[in-house]
Amino acid sequence: MIGFLSILAVGFFLGMRHATDPDHVIAVTTIVSNQRNSMRAALIGAFWGVGHTLTIFVVGAAIILFNLVIPVRVGLSMELSVAVMLILLGLWNIAGFVRAVPAGSAPDHGAETLVHSHPHSHGDYIHNHLHAHQHESNHAPLDWMDRVFGKVSLYQYLRPLVVGIVHGLAGSAAVALLVLTTIRNVHWAVAYLLVFGVGTIAGMMLITMSIASAFTMMGRGRQKFPQRLALASGLLSLGFGLFVAYQICFVNGLFTNHAQWIPR
Repeated sequence: MIGFLSILAVGFFLGMRHATDPDHVIAVTTIVSNQRNSMRAALIGAFWGVGHTLTIFVVGAAIILFNLVIPVRVGLSMELSVAVMLILLGLWNIAGFVRAVPAGSAPDHGAETLVHSHPHSHGDYIHNHLHAHQHESNHAPLDWMDRVFGKVSLYQYLRPLVVGIVHGLAGSAAVALLVLTTIRNVHWAVAYLLVFGVGTIAGMMLITMSIASAFTMMGRGRQKFPQRLALASGLLSLGFGLFVAYQICFVNGLFTNHAQWIPR
């Protein structure tokens, strides 16, 4: 029993450490960059952790219980999904910054249309809405999603859940293989996966709370700080995602004849 409890304790703290991986932190930073409430930021982290745990448990349990072997190119593709997700999150934030430009003009069939924006909040979540004299200027996909789902509180937590699920794809094989090399009892191994997930949830909640609190303190008295922060986090996510994609596609050989994959 003592050995089993020790395994669970190690799994919990390793899960917390796993939450601090650079790609995890960069991804959630793009999501909480406009969040000013620490408790809601913690809830965002919890949803990320639930999505991550779900994938880790499903894929990891399949590897442990059924001796599932993931082919090299499938494993690399799973990791590439994280890079693609980071790129999309970065573009999302950059597009939000561009749409939040205070004033400008846009041509429409030879005529100029005045475009302006203002900060808008749903509770403690701050973002910007565009307004223009021509209705056609508000038909961008992100604007449409914001108008339709912006007032639904669950919409704010759907992104971290999906991001967590994608992140779990990249780490599930490594976690499961680590468990197999150290824990021979399959029931204990599956329990380890669950506790590892709980630790990841707890770790990400602490990270998102800390990020939101730091951003709130830094942004006091600075009206344009949220927009600039969103741009900075978007550029960081985009750059890191492109770097990871290059590593997977060409260095690790996903698109070559000599693919190499080491689960990590």
